[in-house]
Amino acid sequence: MGLTSGSNASEPIKLCVFDLRRGQNEGQELEKILFFYPSDLPFSTQLSVIGLSEGLISFTRIFSPEAACEIIEAEMHSHVFYEPEPDIWMVMVVEKNKESEAIWRINALRSIFKEVHSLFMLFHGSVRALIDKEPSGGHVRTHLYYFIMDFLSDFFVGRKLQLPNFRDSLKEHGTVKMLTVGREAAIEVQSLVQVLESCAPHARCYSITMFHDLMVSTTLSPIDTVSMFTYSVSRLTALALSSGAKSWSYSHKGNTAYNTSTGAVLADSGQVVDQYYNSHDASPSGNRGYHVVRPLQRAKWSKGKDGFLVTDIWGVEAGSVVSKSPTVWLRQTEEKMYLIPYQHRGLTVILLIPVSSVVNGEEGIALVKQQIVENVSLKMSKVEEKLSRGWGGENAYHVSGYRYLLVDGDRCVSRASPPGKVTTLTKESLIALSKLREEVDLEKSSAKWDKSGFEKDIEVCIRAKNKAWLIARLAWGKELYMVLEKANETLLYATGAVEKFSERYCGGAFSLD
Repeated sequence: MGLTSGSNASEPIKLCVFDLRRGQNEGQELEKILFFYPSDLPFSTQLSVIGLSEGLISFTRIFSPEAACEIIEAEMHSHVFYEPEPDIWMVMVVEKNKESEAIWRINALRSIFKEVHSLFMLFHGSVRALIDKEPSGGHVRTHLYYFIMDFLSDFFVGRKLQLPNFRDSLKEHGTVKMLTVGREAAIEVQSLVQVLESCAPHARCYSITMFHDLMVSTTLSPIDTVSMFTYSVSRLTALALSSGAKSWSYSHKGNTAYNTSTGAVLADSGQVVDQYYNSHDASPSGNRGYHVVRPLQRAKWSKGKDGFLVTDIWGVEAGSVVSKSPTVWLRQTEEKMYLIPYQHRGLTVILLIPVSSVVNGEEGIALVKQQIVENVSLKMSKVEEKLSRGWGGENAYHVSGYRYLLVDGDRCVSRASPPGKVTTLTKESLIALSKLREEVDLEKSSAKWDKSGFEKDIEVCIRAKNKAWLIARLAWGKELYMVLEKANETLLYATGAVEKFSERYCGGAFSLD
């Protein structure tokens, strides 16, 4: 959306999506705008923001043709750039101020763009494909508007957009959180997956198995796994179904340090999108005739008596009251798949079946569900019981004395201290860690573009003003960030603590030997 007139120039954060291939002729500039927040800013202001962004992109390409512009720091604003598809740009303009919570890490801000684009691709395919489908742009603008606003709805505190800040320094967007299981449980899970995927015998199926908010198994590609995991945690797991007005984003959960009245605030924020929808001329082209699937809407999934999760988001079959089965797009195989979630207590399995392989539509899906009930339900009960016996609860991965974040970039997997434990850290420690991660991000980016090798090892150990030790170690594509607030004053003690952690919990991946 975004092509409306009004006034909201005081908004400290502006988000836009635009297409460099459109609106290059005089008088056609508005065509390049695909999304703009706040949508009620005057056209002149929207075009000014996008025009400046275009200029910065073109200028930086002179000096770095192969490296897309990522961040421009001005005196009053930070300009954050992300190019998810060729010539499709997502830009965030963040006002700099002295507010105590307004300290951001640029890569964390860019991760918001990456996450929303990957989810958009999961449900709608590429932005470019939608543009090509209808060159006038109304179709893609409508889809982008509702999707992004639904995505952002959980970042609103009242009517203010609250971005991830320094308090999220021990979190990593765009990664999967895995459950560690023993050999016996792993065999049971593998057997469950084989039986599940055999319920549609004439198709190449995929599946994901979740236990609470952690992934147990996947047969998807890494890129599709991350997208499906993100959506599952936000909408499909038992916790997501029961959380009601809680934050939908996995990495946004548990961050209650500055949301003092979260329940009331989020109850109001759920109305943000509908308020925009009902406002005057809220559609991008004044035409509301496009059918829009809005998979990120809240409270649209529920568990049926048979254990299957159901929703009416995709509409109903013509001439009936039967809801259409949800569908997603897999980026790896470029296939449209039926999404069939099935749940038993804390265990959720998701079966993905190619749409092209189901001959009779909803009747065919009903037959697959019958096979799941007959062949999978008993195995699910046994697996859920076994996993529950070995599960340590939300603090299962807490390590006494440590506050840490582990990231395996090659596998897109991360593990961190529980959010409740991270809140015990002082503000000074978290701000210092955020700045340390910013420096590491710059080093990684420089290594990537100068072809000096992304895999080079990095080790940083800093004593903060509040006497806390801040550690960053990168080795073999893995990253470890750590805060030690109650450590001894000596560097030897801090490095020794990291060595112990590495040997015990990381297989020695970060040991200096």
